[in-house]
Order: sequence, then C-alpha cells, then structure tokens
Amino acid sequence: MGLYDKYVLPRLIDTACGMGDVMKRRAALIPQAQGDVLEIGIGTGLNLAYYDKTRVTRITGVDPAAQMQALASQRSLDIGIPVDMVAVDVRGIHADAGRFDTIVITFTLCSIEDPIPALREMKRVLGDGGRLLFCEHGLAPEQGVKAWQHRLTPWWKPLAGGCHLNRDIPALIQEAGFVIERLDTGYIKGPRPMTFLYEGVAIK
Repeated sequence: MGLYDKYVLPRLIDTACGMGDVMKRRAALIPQAQGDVLEIGIGTGLNLAYYDKTRVTRITGVDPAAQMQALASQRSLDIGIPVDMVAVDVRGIHADAGRFDTIVITFTLCSIEDPIPALREMKRVLGDGGRLLFCEHGLAPEQGVKAWQHRLTPWWKPLAGGCHLNRDIPALIQEAGFVIERLDTGYIKGPRPMTFLYEGVAIK
C-alpha cells in the first residue's frame, strides 16, 4: 500500500463523504436501522452518530480498508452502542445465515470490485423481514451526464479508492435478489457526474 492510499485517501474520502448534503442523507436514512446491524463499508464511521441507541443493539462494521478504521474507532466511543469492526469485505465475516436485522450500505457499492457476489452475501446474512438500507451515487438518467460518467470512471477510480461513477445501483440490488421497497433519486450539490443519488430500502 502506498503513502497516498494509507494516509491521504482516508482523509480525502472522509471529507468528501462528510459534506453537508451527504450528511443530510445519512441523517435521514440511518435512524431507520434496528436490531443487530451490519454496516458494509463502515469506512471512517461517518454513519455512527446517526444510529438510534434505543433501536439498535449492536453494529458490525466491515471494510477491507483497515487504514480507515482509526477514525471509525474514535467515532464509535460515544454512541452508546457496541461496535465491532472487521477489516474484511462482506464475504470475509463468515456470519450465519439470517443473522442481521438490518444491513446498511452508504456510498460503498461504487467501490466494491464485484458488487453482485457481495450483495448476494448481504442477502444471505439478512434475516427474514430484515431490510437493506442504501444510499449510493451512481448512473445518472441524462445521456450527457452518463457519457461523462463513462469517460471519467477509468481516471477517477485510482484517485478515489476504486470508485465507479457509472453503476446502475437499483439494477445491481435487484440482480442480487432483493426487492426494492422504496427508492428516491436526485442530484445533490456538486458536479453532476458525481452527485446523482439513489436512496431507499430493499427486502429479501
């Protein structure tokens, strides 16, 4: 791992993913989590402050980027919920089928190398009646913006931890076997190739 990935990238991602409009989306989504929660791509822990300690019993955060977890560990200290963090991807936690009541994934599907196997593993470990809460940026509806997303992605990925600007988030979730129960879309402030969001809830 180079110095950029180890020291610079975690701070850049923390800053970019902690901008005002992004945090408003987190603040609206995360309090819906309940029970035993699995957070995919916990990163620097930007979601942690928004979990409701009266509804959530435990959080398991997974992220293969171990260098992100120092900030997440600090942020976990004051939320009043037990937090376990594992430096693996979702397929490395070896959780029992149906263990989790809620799975949370925010601004992470863009950078998972093989999103369909990862989503299928999330479906396996989600309990009956459980929910997948997601908020992701992805493929925009306008042809002009899409064209720029396709052009920029090969250049953007090495700078942004493998982030793809051009993923069709609902299609990926549905291909993995989830049913989308609610879906809201729209742009937030910023360059359009990077700011079209999909936010919603999916079930098994």
